Amino acid sequence: MPASGFVAVPTVRLNNGVDLPRIGLGVYQSPAGSAAREAVEAALEAGYRHIDTAMIYGNEGDVGAAIRATGVPRQEIFVTTKLWNDDHGYDQALAAFKASLERMQFDYIDLYMIHWPVQHLRLDTWRALEHIAHTGRARAIGVSNYMVRHLDELLGQCEITPAVNQIELSPFNYRSRIDVIDRCRAANIVVEAYSPLTKGLKLDHPVVRKIAAAIDKTPAQVLIRYALDQDTVALPKSVHRERIIENLHVFDFTLTEEQIRTLDQLDERLATGWDPTDAP
Repeated sequence: MPASGFVAVPTVRLNNGVDLPRIGLGVYQSPAGSAAREAVEAALEAGYRHIDTAMIYGNEGDVGAAIRATGVPRQEIFVTTKLWNDDHGYDQALAAFKASLERMQFDYIDLYMIHWPVQHLRLDTWRALEHIAHTGRARAIGVSNYMVRHLDELLGQCEITPAVNQIELSPFNYRSRIDVIDRCRAANIVVEAYSPLTKGLKLDHPVVRKIAAAIDKTPAQVLIRYALDQDTVALPKSVHRERIIENLHVFDFTLTEEQIRTLDQLDERLATGWDPTDAP
């Protein structure tokens, strides 16, 4: 049985001074309605203070409703949402951000991100995000699925450096993303790992299971701890209360250097969803 009880999650400080919890609940593919709301409520009860959604997930409104239902003060919760591809461009991005705020019934978002680096439009979109940041309606702005060339383009022209780059990371693609990770660290951009659990595809991998058995943890906990030990922010997703709680109980151990090296050898350039490797 997973451990129960409230867990205090440590934070990392972003390049603008805002603190970001090291683990967040991802709600990608969490069905809109009661499933999404109950997942968020269970997470906040367990100790999560970081919820990651997006317009395209279709559950922004449920995230907002769940936060209000728990009674946890809004200022204690770090909420991320993202701009979808169809809404790129300066004016379109401003309108999309306003719509997200209205769906969530919030006055501000903690982190607003470009979900995907849409060619020709992403720089104008970033200018819109900078404007949103200047107005205080987003405490931080960032990007997702940005590779080195996308980062270099943006960093060469931006006024505000992205606070975060969210990319898919697990032992099964970490080494092949080292160039992106190194570029982010050089620019003081925090890396967030989405799908650290590989959407369940690799939870039964014999190497992961062997390490989990050796330290009396679950394979999911091993993969989340791997993300934390690589100095990234982990965004595990689940709609099951027991798994949501289990995924948070990863601060009472660390992986050894040998275990990390073993996991590093599993890289197979895995992409469980969108793969931005060749995105122009």
